[in-house]
Amino acid sequence: MKYLSALLVLSCLETCLVPLSAQRQPRQNDAGAIQRLPQALLAKTVSLNPEYCVFGLPAKGFSGKLPLLIYLHGAGGVGSDINKSRRQAGSLIGPLKQAKIKSLVVAPQATKSPKKEGAKAGWQVGDLDILLGHLINSLPVDSDRVYLTGNSMGGYGTFMWAGCRPQHFAAIAPMVGGLGPLGPKDVTKNLALWGRNISTIPMRAYFGANDRVVPADRGEMILKEITKAGGKQAKVIVLPDMGHNAGKVPHGDPEFFKWLYGNKRSRK
Repeated sequence: MKYLSALLVLSCLETCLVPLSAQRQPRQNDAGAIQRLPQALLAKTVSLNPEYCVFGLPAKGFSGKLPLLIYLHGAGGVGSDINKSRRQAGSLIGPLKQAKIKSLVVAPQATKSPKKEGAKAGWQVGDLDILLGHLINSLPVDSDRVYLTGNSMGGYGTFMWAGCRPQHFAAIAPMVGGLGPLGPKDVTKNLALWGRNISTIPMRAYFGANDRVVPADRGEMILKEITKAGGKQAKVIVLPDMGHNAGKVPHGDPEFFKWLYGNKRSRK
C-alpha cells in the first residue's frame, strides 16, 4: 500500500487524460474485450481484479498461435474498474499495428486492497502466475513468445515478476519502474536474485533523467546485478528530456515493438 500511496498523485494525472466518451463494453476492434478469471482460479488470488482486457482476439476458426504481450498498469490503474487498465494498455495498439505485428495484448488490474489479511495489495507474483497459466490455456498463445511490459508501478511489477519467473518470458521492457515493494525509493532485498534471473532474458528498461518519482539510477542498480551475473542482453535507456512519463516514448514507437517481438524464448 505504501507503493500505491507514493504514486497516488499519478492517478489524478492519468484520470484527467481519459476521454469522457470511453465505454465499458467497446467494440472489440477498438479497445479490446473484457474477460474474467474462472472462480476457482480467482479464489487463489490475493490482489487481482477477476476481469482483464484482451486486445487482438482472432476471428472464429483461427487455428494458429499468437504472441502475447502482458501490460501491467501504473498506480492510476489500480482498483476494480477494468476500464482504467484497458485505457492504459490501449495506447499500445496503434504502434503495434504500425509495426505490422499481430499479437494478443492482455491488461490485468491490481486491486486496492488484498483479499487476505496481512497480504500486500498491488502486483503479486502468484496472482500473475495464475493469470498467465489461464491465458495460455484459454487463448491461442505461443508460449515461446510471451512479452512483459509495464509503466511506473507496472514497471516495478515487470522487474519483480521477471525477477522471480524469467522462464515465462521471451523479453521484458519495464518503464520507469522502481525496485522495491515499499515505494519508488525502496530497493528489494532480492535485487541480486532478480539480476541473476533477468540476466537470462533480453531486457530494455527505460527511465527519465528528470523523473522526480522513480530515480533513474534504479536502472543502473539492476543493470549492475545483471552484468555481475553474466547477462549480456540487457540495456538501460535514460531519456534525457523526460520525467516520469518517459515510458510513452518507447510505447509509442513501432521500432520498439519490432525489437521486443524480435525475441523468442530460449529452451536451453
